[in-house]
Amino acid sequence: MTIKQIIQTIKEYESIIIHRHVRPDPDALGSQAGLKEIIKQSFPDKKVYIVGEEDPALHFLVRMDQVDNEEYERALVIVCDTANVDRISDERYRLGEQIIKIDHHPNVDQYGDIRWVNTSASSTCEMIYEFYLQARDEGFQLNDDAARLIYGGIVGDTGRFLFPNTTKKTFQYAAELVSYNFDRVNLYTNLYSIKDNIAKLKGYILQNFKLSSSGMSSIKITKAILEEYDITPMESSSLVGTLGDIEGINAWAIFIEEENLIRVRLRSKGPVINDIAAKYNGGGHPMAAGASVYSWEETDNVIQDLEQVCRSYVD
Repeated sequence: MTIKQIIQTIKEYESIIIHRHVRPDPDALGSQAGLKEIIKQSFPDKKVYIVGEEDPALHFLVRMDQVDNEEYERALVIVCDTANVDRISDERYRLGEQIIKIDHHPNVDQYGDIRWVNTSASSTCEMIYEFYLQARDEGFQLNDDAARLIYGGIVGDTGRFLFPNTTKKTFQYAAELVSYNFDRVNLYTNLYSIKDNIAKLKGYILQNFKLSSSGMSSIKITKAILEEYDITPMESSSLVGTLGDIEGINAWAIFIEEENLIRVRLRSKGPVINDIAAKYNGGGHPMAAGASVYSWEETDNVIQDLEQVCRSYVD
């Protein structure tokens, strides 16, 4: 019923502006831009825009549109891959006439006039493809670039189909998407190649992480370390999975010092960690979440909480 509502609402609006979360990842960009491509391919006369801050490392996927405030008048706003309003990139989403939320994270904030939240989906890109499958009888079409974007988002959020959120449906959709004409090898290369300075910081993490007897691991990256390796906080996001292949680690935290806060990136192989993220101004999935703290003393509190969760998991 919800998908049918979204289909009908999209058909009714001539101007549509699509948002997603701050500090975008491939799933955020892929769902946002993939949906735009589907709508534009299906209804060429509609005005469809994507907005938000950009990450230069992901320019190979898509670039954002420049949109004046006036465009929001009588516009439909769609927000992809964003559980809570504080994380929506570009606060002008509030200026739209109607808001649709499409997301696969736990439903933190009940925003939006229409909400489609599916926590069993591997990614919001998987949801966008499912939307297309139901909408194609209503005249919606999928082109090669939409397939590239959606496939890239699924690959990103499933860790190349290795994470437990990957299901039979995920593989089925991926198989259908690769039948479209896009350069899959080039997409993988752009998604996973890293610069030499980022590789060196990865080496620093592997040499300096701490591991407790419960399988809890952590590493603190100060602004001085980022400057030493000439890496921005946004670029460091690609390193969140660095500790994931190490035997004995059950969950880990990477702390990245930014200008006015310390970014907390949490990952897990079993212990539920999104409750910890919610305690520290964040949220996310049970096995992948993020938060923010404002002092190194607070990071010690996060480490204690993560240690407790890991000990309970082991026991």
